[in-house]
Amino acid sequence: MRHSIRGRFLLVSMISVILALIMASLVLINLFTLNLERRIDEELTGHINNIAGTLRFAANGEIELPDRPVDRRFSEPYGGLYWQVEDDLRNRQLRSASLWDTSLPLPDDDQETGSIHRYHLAGPEDSDLIAQERKIVFAAPDGKRAIRVAVAIDASVVSKARRTFVFDIIPYMVALAVFLIAASLAQLTYGLRPISSVSEGLDRIRARKADRLSGPFPKELQNVVDAVNRLLEAQAQLISRARTRAADLAHGLKSPLTVLFNDAETLRERGEAEIADELVHLAGVMKSHVDSELTRSRIAGSAELRSSDADLATSLNTIVRTFRRTPRGEQLSWTIDVAPGLSIEMDPNDLQELLGNILDNAVKWSRSAIRIKAQWQGARPVLMIEDDGPGTSPDGLSTIMERGMRLDLKTPGTGIGLAIVRDIADVYDLSIDIENIDSGGLRIIIRF
Repeated sequence: MRHSIRGRFLLVSMISVILALIMASLVLINLFTLNLERRIDEELTGHINNIAGTLRFAANGEIELPDRPVDRRFSEPYGGLYWQVEDDLRNRQLRSASLWDTSLPLPDDDQETGSIHRYHLAGPEDSDLIAQERKIVFAAPDGKRAIRVAVAIDASVVSKARRTFVFDIIPYMVALAVFLIAASLAQLTYGLRPISSVSEGLDRIRARKADRLSGPFPKELQNVVDAVNRLLEAQAQLISRARTRAADLAHGLKSPLTVLFNDAETLRERGEAEIADELVHLAGVMKSHVDSELTRSRIAGSAELRSSDADLATSLNTIVRTFRRTPRGEQLSWTIDVAPGLSIEMDPNDLQELLGNILDNAVKWSRSAIRIKAQWQGARPVLMIEDDGPGTSPDGLSTIMERGMRLDLKTPGTGIGLAIVRDIADVYDLSIDIENIDSGGLRIIIRF
């Protein structure tokens, strides 16, 4: 994943989304808790005000509560909501039925009269209570008297509500996380689409379906695209210049070789046949090497540098038509069976060079017939060329494509034709099998 921009971005997005949602969840839970506690405080304050509003004093000065709060939790033993009224002067205490046989241990501290005092205290059955207390001064028959009114609620109400809220919010947070991660992935896919376009454009160039990157690109990538196009143009110019120089060199050597041939003939006319034959032999060897290098200079440096794809049927027809016009080719029977639509990922010139050297060898050795068959085998085009010549020895099969190898020195040739075939096969990663035919002849199978 560390080598993938998409993987890195997705990892960072997942971590960021998860952390953000965790933080958001904590904030929401905290806000929910604060609002719930604020609502509880308002409820407790309301109960205190209601209780304080119904307090009365009997004729003997005793405090009493004729109208008790109607909330059912005040009536249920340990119902979770409690009230208590204390008259410290008369040591008198009133409390809700929910306290049963206990009382609220109100703290003995000084507090401002009329203000709400909030605190936590221990309740029935070791419960934690949120309590509010208010000291109110009443006009009693025997004078002014301070009365303490307290209302408390079980704090577990808050924790239970918070826990329920957490469990309720989890599915929504998970769904939101999935949505945000999917949105990030969609954003990434859309954002990286121009990079994919560059990759597709380079594949088209490699397939020789284009010679430069073209199309609308975002400004962030335009400089890269321009640099690649400049590099492609410079590479094409270098290749073209190298091929031109190689061709010029080869052509430049042909003229001196022609002079050598003429000088050899002059020597032969003067009676110096031995020296003339030696010069003719040396000039012939040099000419074959020059022709070979001239041919190699035209071969693409790699499959990616081909000018375009080649049509196998077109290339075969062109080569065969040329050989049929030769004296030797006119004497042979040609059988050609090529499946339609066989497009080869080779430079057309290189394919013609390959076919020309193979067929030249077949024409040279064939007795009466040459058979050519091309068809699909799975997803690969396969070409088979057969002649009815003498074939070769088992040792010859393994060395026939070596440079300069001639299996029959009596037959004219340089021994470099099939070597050039091997060079082209290496460039385009072709599989070439050569075998003897049982009825006589040689079979060459090329798997493109």
